Amino acid sequence: MSGSQRSDDTPVLITEAEPSYDDQQAARRKKYALMMSLRIPCLVAAVMVYPIWWLSLIIIAVSIPLPWIAVLVANDRPPRKSEHVNRYHRDSRKRELEDTEHRVIDGE
Repeated sequence: MSGSQRSDDTPVLITEAEPSYDDQQAARRKKYALMMSLRIPCLVAAVMVYPIWWLSLIIIAVSIPLPWIAVLVANDRPPRKSEHVNRYHRDSRKRELEDTEHRVIDGE
């Protein structure tokens, strides 16, 4: 095969379309599960370092907002792409269609 032909059957991305809703939801579901699964190791670590009470409190304080953050991340869709809309902008320097200089002919 020549260098310009592809050797595999992988489709080429030719659009800037967003991922499907199902793909976005699956990614959000994975993020939610990961963040919620981090809470249990945090609580276990807080119990293990209990003799150092201040470190245990810090670990617990970090684990408290994890469910709230996980819900926010899971419910948040990716931002929409900003689209450039070609709009007419009037140029303030060109208010007239004609030149301002007119040749005047005297009728004398």
